[in-house]
Amino acid sequence: MSSISSGRPTFGLFGASPYNEKPMDKGTTKERFVIEGLGGKKTLKGELFIRGAKNAALKALAASILFEDEVRLENMPQIEDVERMSEILRSSGARIDRTDDVVAIVPPKKWKPELERSIASRIRASIVLTGPMLADMGEVKFPFPGGCVLGERPIDLFLMGFAAMGASTQEDADGNFTVRAPRGGTLRGARIFFPKVSVTATETLMLAAVLAEGETVLENAAMEPEIPALAAFLNECGARIEGAGATTVHIRGTAGKPLRAEGRTMRMPPDRIDAGSFIILGALAGKDLAIRGCEPKHLGSLLSALSRAGVPLEVGRDFVRVAAGDVPNEKFKSISIQTHEYPGFPTDLQALYAVLLTQTSGEATILETIFDGRFRYADDLVRMGADITVMNPHKILIRGPKRLSRKELEAPDLRAGLAYILAAAVADGTSIVDNAYVIDRGYEDIEARLGRVGLSIRREPAA
Repeated sequence: MSSISSGRPTFGLFGASPYNEKPMDKGTTKERFVIEGLGGKKTLKGELFIRGAKNAALKALAASILFEDEVRLENMPQIEDVERMSEILRSSGARIDRTDDVVAIVPPKKWKPELERSIASRIRASIVLTGPMLADMGEVKFPFPGGCVLGERPIDLFLMGFAAMGASTQEDADGNFTVRAPRGGTLRGARIFFPKVSVTATETLMLAAVLAEGETVLENAAMEPEIPALAAFLNECGARIEGAGATTVHIRGTAGKPLRAEGRTMRMPPDRIDAGSFIILGALAGKDLAIRGCEPKHLGSLLSALSRAGVPLEVGRDFVRVAAGDVPNEKFKSISIQTHEYPGFPTDLQALYAVLLTQTSGEATILETIFDGRFRYADDLVRMGADITVMNPHKILIRGPKRLSRKELEAPDLRAGLAYILAAAVADGTSIVDNAYVIDRGYEDIEARLGRVGLSIRREPAA
């Protein structure tokens, strides 16, 4: 069996892996955002409504492979990553229809057990498709998955799990992997311990185990709320999953029998990263900003940090209101955070939180425990006037408050891209954020949504 070593070479301080998608690939810098800065004024007001969760939508699309009938998904965000996953499913034989926020997936009589390289090599979540494809078809061929450049993101956990379930893996000279189920084409249940908590590996192997023979036990599993949301729907349709959302998950396989939706629809839960992003925006530049349609209990670590900082918050059943218009940012206290798997502080919010720390009083650190290479934004914020010291690839020190000035920046990844928009919003003058595509991967119609609450932001062709 051939697998990828976790010791693949990296380059530079933050470890950019040559096996991940480059943000500029395939003309992804054709559009940019132009933002008129507020100069530190807090004027944004109104309501921002949260879309369906990106990370739930991508996994629900992958799970459709386990079904023999049509699967309907609603509250689906209209973002680039959802479109790319849909393209992969179409290339493997599915028919996919979309009406507003509802997506219907009709499976083919026979799936093509291969992920389209030109798409899958550019989106990290494509790896999740390998679990249900292997379970349903007995084999799957795929390239090394792409996505945002965040240092090393090896796939050893996935191949280790497949091997424990009886599968074998081969890698060809072009970097394509072929994984085959054991003789007979059905995976076997297994006890799998994850040496490192991984949301994507937990979901991929949970999906693979649904059609396996016998019981699979996943230990040290991820606990993100999107996981039990998916498991609940699968259980309604014939799966037998217990403990999803806890550190140990039990899956009793159907021995190859596919699931049936029979008209049921899965509704995507609200996107907690979408919500957290706008809550931070409210703290930075909001006069009176309400984030509605969210799930505050999924945002505990962020809300705790903001409360300790002194940000005025009103938390309701499905909304968070930030009424900070009368409180200048320098009155907020700098609070250190460290990222951690759920329910800890989300790594996907740390770049945006860093922007907030440039405006608060005192000094604080951000400790990144999930990824190498997630502080690529630091140099650009320093160019805007921030006081940031990179202590090592996993830790930065930020001193505030510092006035930010306009700059032209290129979004290095999805979350840092939106952090640049937030930095531009509080800066003096007109800033430009290039590489709009990477922001579109996870944030739906961002310029229209922010424009409705008073931010001057427009999309235009890149120079």
